Amino acid sequence: MSNAWVYIMTNRRDGTLYVGMTSNLPRRIWEHREGVADGFSKKHGLKRLVYAEPHENIQTAIQREKNIKRWSRSWKVRLIHEKNQNWDDLYDQVV
Repeated sequence: MSNAWVYIMTNRRDGTLYVGMTSNLPRRIWEHREGVADGFSKKHGLKRLVYAEPHENIQTAIQREKNIKRWSRSWKVRLIHEKNQNWDDLYDQVV
């Protein structure tokens, strides 16, 4: 079982991207979808989980999140396309 996750949210295919990290993926995605916290994802309506990557520990997930955030948009899009070519919402697969 994974102790940490790196994930990418969007509002639509090829839309705005948000890269995050959490230790409880179902809860965190629910928070994004319900807009319970003010911030970037709420402002841009980012409710679609399009990428999720499990990690054994928080430290590796934090480093991976930081690395992905530094990537260009095209690299992030390529990462999504590798596992989710249609940009389907993966929420139902993680709850």
